[in-house]
Amino acid sequence: MMTPLADATTTIAELKARVLAFTLEREWEQFHSPKNLSMALAAETGELMEHFLWADAVSSAERSRDPVRRKKIEEEIADVVIYSLEFANVTGIDLAAAIESKLAANAQKYPVEKARGRSEKYTEL
Repeated sequence: MMTPLADATTTIAELKARVLAFTLEREWEQFHSPKNLSMALAAETGELMEHFLWADAVSSAERSRDPVRRKKIEEEIADVVIYSLEFANVTGIDLAAAIESKLAANAQKYPVEKARGRSEKYTEL
């Protein structure tokens, strides 16, 4: 059995390696094209969204804390992240670098002095 993971102690590289090992053990890499992985990611995102469908902001937060529903929500967010990690594996994307680059771009589009406390798109600030 593998060592239990925790956000505070696990690197993205470790997660990517575990996802890759899982995939290789099952010989699933033949099915994991970028197209198929992006579609699986969209499907899993939809399954996550389903837990909050028709809920307002307050009840959506309550749903995320309900112990029975929370376990299912955790499973769906895990699927979303697993498919994202596998997509990065297959395409050779360095997730940390991609996230850093995207945060820098977003900082340009959403400067703090214009965006703080606002939900408008950057073109409307």
